[in-house]
Amino acid sequence: MGSGEKKKLLIVDDQNGIRILLTEVFSSEGYETFQASNGKAALEIVKKEKPELVLLDMKIPGMDGLEILKHIKEWNPEIKVIMMTAYGELDMIKEATDLGALMHFTKPFDIDELRSAVNGHLNHGCSV
Repeated sequence: MGSGEKKKLLIVDDQNGIRILLTEVFSSEGYETFQASNGKAALEIVKKEKPELVLLDMKIPGMDGLEILKHIKEWNPEIKVIMMTAYGELDMIKEATDLGALMHFTKPFDIDELRSAVNGHLNHGCSV
């Protein structure tokens, strides 16, 4: 990847407001952002755009976050995934981690914490 290319970030959430907020935040950080409101759209973008990182909501109509995560990791294990959840479902969070998610944020999350986690994973390859 050339130094002039922006890193790609996919935001998957069925809540339009969250997608808009996160798109604004990460576009201003210099990322090329993509949005999907469902699993089918998310997987199409993953295959077409090959994002470096996916912010993935656990609860997506039609195909849940764990299912989307499995597909992403089967297709390309290099893609980093951070889960977002509005629920304290520890079993799902543990399963997401077992499937390769880096970490999770519970909504409402602190946008600065999320921003620093994304920047840390994409720019320094660190495991926060």
